[in-house]
Amino acid sequence: MPAIRTETMTVNMGPQHPSTHGVLRLVLELDGETILSAAPTIGYLHTGIEKTAEQKKWQQVIPLVERMDYLSAQSNSMAFCLSVETLLGIELPERVRAIRVLLAELQRINSHLVWLGTHGMEVGAISVMLYCFREREQLLNINEMIAGFRMFPSYIRVGGLREDLPRGFHDAVRSFLDRFPEKLNEYEDLLTSNEIYLKRTQGVGVISKEDAIGYSLLGPIARAAGVSYDVRKVFPYLGYDTYDFNVPTSADGDVYARYTVRVAEMRESMKICRQALERIAPVGAYAIDDPRITPPPKDRVYTEMEALIQHFLIYSQGFTVPAGEAYVPVEGPRGEQGFHVVSDGTNRPWRVKSRPPSLLACQALEKMIVGGLIADVIAVIGSIDVVMGDVDR
Repeated sequence: MPAIRTETMTVNMGPQHPSTHGVLRLVLELDGETILSAAPTIGYLHTGIEKTAEQKKWQQVIPLVERMDYLSAQSNSMAFCLSVETLLGIELPERVRAIRVLLAELQRINSHLVWLGTHGMEVGAISVMLYCFREREQLLNINEMIAGFRMFPSYIRVGGLREDLPRGFHDAVRSFLDRFPEKLNEYEDLLTSNEIYLKRTQGVGVISKEDAIGYSLLGPIARAAGVSYDVRKVFPYLGYDTYDFNVPTSADGDVYARYTVRVAEMRESMKICRQALERIAPVGAYAIDDPRITPPPKDRVYTEMEALIQHFLIYSQGFTVPAGEAYVPVEGPRGEQGFHVVSDGTNRPWRVKSRPPSLLACQALEKMIVGGLIADVIAVIGSIDVVMGDVDR
């Protein structure tokens, strides 16, 4: 009997595929439905944000870094500001620290809601996306309340915050925190024991604890593989060591484990938010008291010449940062996010270099999908929660 002739097929998935979460291209070699090899190809977005930052004054970098990972805007700006504040030797007021913690945890929930909704839709659970975006709207409303912008508030500034919290902020956050646990239960009712979802996710995209460490994976992907590492616990910043919260982990390392870890993280973020909200007085310090760095309140700019001059100098010339370098990591929604900032003593950065968790997740894609089915590729890409703006910065 003659041998059956077989051959493999090479196909492109992306860079315009709706489930690659941006302009990610995968060159896949297929034997029928089975993945024999995979080559992630990046660089289509090429924003050049890190290089552009060298031409901007220190405060002007904040809108740029917020657009790297556009689902983690406030975590990005906070990481950049913490590094610059380290070079400046700034000690933030306690109220500012608590507000930043609250905003960062709301941002984590916001990001995880986008992940859960899009991931659910990609594996067939369309209604989950509608539910998740319903609650995300409340968080975007809070951003709009404090800054006038929904996705990129630029509210966190070097030295503190842009301005004080608006009236009604506490009530808006408390309303969300009171409503959200029940809604989170709804998401779990739809997915956690859903037979179709279990078949699409359990045992799919598995990565071991050793491989997670070898690929430098952090955040929910690593914690789902048993790596109990969280920057908030290991290198506490903004007083995270004074908050009561747990670090969810799993030992399975598959798509389903990444789902359960992120859902548990949202519950832990709610706990932190409640603790932070209790520490924030309705009115108080929102930045350090240093006229070289902090602009005067707008009402003073309109009525006092000294305040007008101070405002003009800060916005036209910026401020200088002592020569040196600093790296202060934070625990972003996708893992450790930080900015290595180098100053030459001028009013502009000499170098800004990001540690992008999404890039590190992309390099592990091959390990997760080779040997699986082409239908599983979509589930795996969704489960690692990459943002291509963070990859191609």
